[in-house]
Formats: sequence, C-alpha cells, structure tokens
Amino acid sequence: MTEVVVALVGGILLGIGLFYFLKRGQGSNSKEITETIEDKLTELLPVVLNQANEDLVRMANEKLSSESKQNRIDFENKREEISRMVKGLEEYMKTAEKERIDSFATLKTSVEESRKITEQLSVSTESLKKVLSNNQLRGQFGEQVADDLLKMAGFVKGEDYEFNKEQAGSETRPDFAIFLPDRTRINVDSKFPYANLQRMSEMEDKESKEKYMRLFEKDVKEKIKQVTSRDYINPEDKTVDFVILFIPNEMIFSYIYDKMPELSQEAMASRVVLAGPFSFTAILRMIKQAYENFRVQKNIYSIIGHVKSFEKEFDNFALSFSKIGERIDSLQKQYDTVSTTRFNQLVRRIDRVKQEGLEGGDTVPSSLLDLPSTED
Repeated sequence: MTEVVVALVGGILLGIGLFYFLKRGQGSNSKEITETIEDKLTELLPVVLNQANEDLVRMANEKLSSESKQNRIDFENKREEISRMVKGLEEYMKTAEKERIDSFATLKTSVEESRKITEQLSVSTESLKKVLSNNQLRGQFGEQVADDLLKMAGFVKGEDYEFNKEQAGSETRPDFAIFLPDRTRINVDSKFPYANLQRMSEMEDKESKEKYMRLFEKDVKEKIKQVTSRDYINPEDKTVDFVILFIPNEMIFSYIYDKMPELSQEAMASRVVLAGPFSFTAILRMIKQAYENFRVQKNIYSIIGHVKSFEKEFDNFALSFSKIGERIDSLQKQYDTVSTTRFNQLVRRIDRVKQEGLEGGDTVPSSLLDLPSTED
C-alpha cells in the first residue's frame, strides 16, 4: 500500500515537473504542448487516483482479512488455554473440596476424641478432688504411692520391708519398716498435708493467702511432731537413729523446701528426714546398693575361705608330687643300672659263648650251661 502511494505521488510530481520545464523553455509550441499535457493530466489523474483508491481498498481488505484470520487463530489459542485453565481449576477445586471434607472429618474425629478425653479428665479430676478432700483417703493414697515405689526399687514385701506391722515392745505401727541387710529397720510414715495449701491456692487477696500459708505450716509441724512422739526411733530395738516422713506429692514437698526451709531444719534437728517421691526413690536405691555391697562382702568372706582351703590342698599336692618325683628318680637309677651294667654283662656272656667255636650240629650239654661263672 505504501509503494502505490509513493508511485502515484511520484508520477504526479514528474508530470508537474515536465509541465513546468516545457513552459519555461519553449515559445508558442510550448503553449500547445502545455495544454496537451494539462489535458492528459486532467484525463489521467482521475484514473490514477481511482486506481490508487481501488488498490488501497483492496490492500486494506487483504490486511484486514489477514489480521482477522490471525485474530481468530489467537482467539482459538486463547480459548483453548482458558479452557485448559478452567479445567485445571475445576480439578483443583474438586481436590481441595475432597481434602476439605477429609480434613473436616478428621477434625470432627479429633474434636470427638478430645471431648471424650476431657470428660474422662473431668471424671478423674473430680475423683482426685474427692480423694484429696478426705483425710483417710489421702493417707491410703500416700501409702499406695510408697508401696509402689518400694516395689519399683526391687523390694519384696514381707522380706525386704513390712507394712503397718506393730513393733516389738511397742504398740506403734509405722506405715512401713524397711530392712537393712543386717535386719536393722528404717521406719517410714506417710503424711499428706493438703487442705490448707489448697485453700491458699484458691484465695485471691494476699491476707487470706498468708493466713492459710501459716495454717499449712502448722499442719506440717504437727505431722513432724506426730512422728517424733512415737517409738519409731529406737536403736535398742534395731532401728536406725532417724525416721522418714514421706510426703507423696512432689509439688507439696518442693513447696515446703522452697518456701519453708526452717521446717526442714527443724525436722532434721528432730531426726526426721522429709522425703518426696523423688528423694524417697533415691533413698531406696541407696538401701538397695547397701544390700548389694553386703552380698559382695559376704561373698568375699566365702572366697577367702575357699582360698585358704585351696592353700591347704596345694601344700598336700606339693608334698605328694615331691614324693612322686623322688620315686621317679629312684626308678630312673634302677633303669640306668639295668640298661647299662646288667645289659652289658649279658652281651659279654653271649660273646664268650660265640668264641667257643661251636660248629655244625655240636651242642653244649645242659649241665655245662649251669656251671657258675668264674668271672663274677
């Protein structure tokens, strides 16, 4: 299209140029030529313009057709791409929906399980509160914890420890009596001070908390006094010179040691050892180690006895072995005598017999063989 316009414009300019040149360079003839050119230009210009217009229209239609076809191709490609994207989106939505449904089902199951666990915990908490609110049940709970710890440490009931058995020469009954290897007893009493500590934790104002803290401290002192007022420490009756006060809750035991250190010192002065579950387990392991050391020591005494018996038997063995050696030496001397002197004598006798020169069938009378030797 651009080339056609350029050619058209160039032809017009060329005609005008010729017209101008002829007009300047010639006379009357030029006028006629000019008129002729003008007429021709007037005649040709509409034709040229019309042809140019048709070419422009045709080229424009072709370009529009080409662009329309390309647009249709682009549109088809884009439509296919959009369809593919929509299809992928649909698949993603289906997968996401399925995952959402599965997640919701899992969440529902988890919520249901959590609800059941919460109900169970609620029941357990209520049961624990009932146990802790009753003094007798608290005592039974503490005894059960101590008994479980003893069994976990390897102690056998009836052999390594006794439960709630009356002491000889006394009417007191410690909760537990643990035996050392020599059957010396360590008496243990389980105490569970709790009520006032619980009330203190429920109070909001400082004054009430301090009030129940003092009451809790009083409870602990009372427990220590109860233990020291009984015959739990009696070395003449084969007990150690201290008693263990077992507190079956580690939180309460730690609270006493952290917040009331003077109580621990007071207990030690009264020969009472405060023990929570962790420290009680450590004490039991020490006692168990004492059992092991005692067993090893006892075995050492047995080994020493065996060594002494071995020493005696070794002396007897050495004496007998020495006698065997002496006999072997004597037998060796006898053997040397027989294998040398006596054997040589026999050989000489045979040689002399051979020197007699017996020939043919000559025989030696038997009476001669019995003659005594003159060379002996």
